[in-house]
Amino acid sequence: MDKHDYKILLAEDDENLGALLREYLIAKGFHTDLFVNGELAYNGFMKNKYDMCILDVMMPKMDGFTLAKEIRKINSNIPFVFLTAKSLKDDVIEGFAVGADDYMTKPFSMEELLFRIKAILRRTSTNHASGDDDLFTIGQYQFDAQKQILKHNTKEQKLTTKESELLKLLCNNMNNVLERNFALKTIWQEDSYFNARSMDVYITKLRKYLKDDPSIEILNIHGKGYKLIV
Repeated sequence: MDKHDYKILLAEDDENLGALLREYLIAKGFHTDLFVNGELAYNGFMKNKYDMCILDVMMPKMDGFTLAKEIRKINSNIPFVFLTAKSLKDDVIEGFAVGADDYMTKPFSMEELLFRIKAILRRTSTNHASGDDDLFTIGQYQFDAQKQILKHNTKEQKLTTKESELLKLLCNNMNNVLERNFALKTIWQEDSYFNARSMDVYITKLRKYLKDDPSIEILNIHGKGYKLIV
């Protein structure tokens, strides 16, 4: 992975932490722009092209979740990492509901953040290598995992990276059980409580996207995982 091609938007209102993070990421080869509130970050996003956003949740002018929703309207697949000062479960779950790829609770180690960034960029950049194994038929739906688009008749639903990865795993295991731990390790790298909770949020979203074909079901298999039945 050639890090020098990647550009990161960093929104952090603690100027000391922001400056430290920016310097660290630049030293690691990532072009990083720092914005000290949500409004400035949004304006910056409108002017430049970024590969990833690192957003503090608690910010003046516009909080991280609101900013993420606004950015998602412009670019529906850019990955996000949220920085949260408190390890509140509600914060984390709301973050994943907005479409976060990851979150970090302060204080965190720079090395850990770097590890998460690299893992996300590796995942999102491999999504660009397309092939027939990325095209699926799910009942009346067509799913293009590479473009992250779910089609039903003329209606198109753009999926986030995580939604797309989860649906692809379900498709690869169609009518069989997708083991919960396998899905968590594949997509989230670890099967922690937060990640398991966020996967439930994504399953609920996928059910909603697929509701126009009554022959499709995503079942919860107690103690095991999920099953996409067509």
